[in-house]
Amino acid sequence: MRLYVHIDMDCFYAAVEERENPSLKGRPIAVGGTSRRSVLCTANYEARKYGCRSAMPTYKAFQQCPNLEVLPVRFELYQEVSQQIYKILKRHTNLIETLSLDEAYLDLGPYHDKGAKIAETIRYQIFDELNLDASAGIAPNKMLAKIASDWNKPNGQFEIKPDQIESFMKTLPVSCLHGVGKKTQEQLNQLNIITCGDLQAFSTFDLVKQFGKWGAKLHELCRGIDIREIQPFRVRKSISKEVTFPHDIEKPEDLLPTLEQMKGEIQALLNHEYQDRSIKSLVIKLTFADFTHTTAEVSQTHQSSQTYKTLLNKAWLRGNQQPIRLFGIGVKLHEKKENHQLSLF
Repeated sequence: MRLYVHIDMDCFYAAVEERENPSLKGRPIAVGGTSRRSVLCTANYEARKYGCRSAMPTYKAFQQCPNLEVLPVRFELYQEVSQQIYKILKRHTNLIETLSLDEAYLDLGPYHDKGAKIAETIRYQIFDELNLDASAGIAPNKMLAKIASDWNKPNGQFEIKPDQIESFMKTLPVSCLHGVGKKTQEQLNQLNIITCGDLQAFSTFDLVKQFGKWGAKLHELCRGIDIREIQPFRVRKSISKEVTFPHDIEKPEDLLPTLEQMKGEIQALLNHEYQDRSIKSLVIKLTFADFTHTTAEVSQTHQSSQTYKTLLNKAWLRGNQQPIRLFGIGVKLHEKKENHQLSLF
């Protein structure tokens, strides 16, 4: 049994903006697109009190919080700060798996009783050196560490010890499980399954019959079982960005501001972290109102707004022009000749 820590920066983009401009503190702010058709990347806790959140259309955020201040995305700045955070994490272990600019798993080796102290030290160092808050989860596997990091947000931490897993999972909502989205949660609720304890009453056979192969995985997850390991040295095969909207988008043209925003973030990554990699193809991903999904891809050596638009329309027509609930774009990369650890946190 190993010890994992999940580090999650609190409202990262907004927190960096507040640090750069202290006059923003205490005011509801968000980072994202400012046009009517744009969406928010994140919102600080003052804005969240009004219901503002990531992926919310900007116009909707203004309806809920008229005093909201929306700041433009400064991806290069967030990336620079992210790399500084990564250097702090490296002081404690080389077994780090980065999930995004503001989130990472650490493998601290065989389970021991110093995980909480190490997590506290990491959070202190991030605040002391970078003036940013982080939350942490400590647990014997990645799924539980991720769940634990959300338990005492913001600027807190929580540990799930091996002998606490059974009792902790009994009352945990099934919506907290890794991979359980809105559709699966609705299916579970229809079976009167609200907590993991409820789910544990079903056999593997029953769950496979109901959910297919995913049912066998649910049987493990609801008991706190997750055998995934840290993957610190994987060579990235693609770069993508996606957003799930709180309200379905009716027409593909309404996605264009979001497309340009995500395209810019991908380009910043290409310019600063993957200069030695070349683009193999462009990809569009859509999930529709009925939860069906599709991807459209074309071989191309550079990002092109027009090509993305063509792929978007192609994918939308495949879904019979249904409203869109999830939108993603990405690039696939040619293989890298030399392996080395990614420095992006």
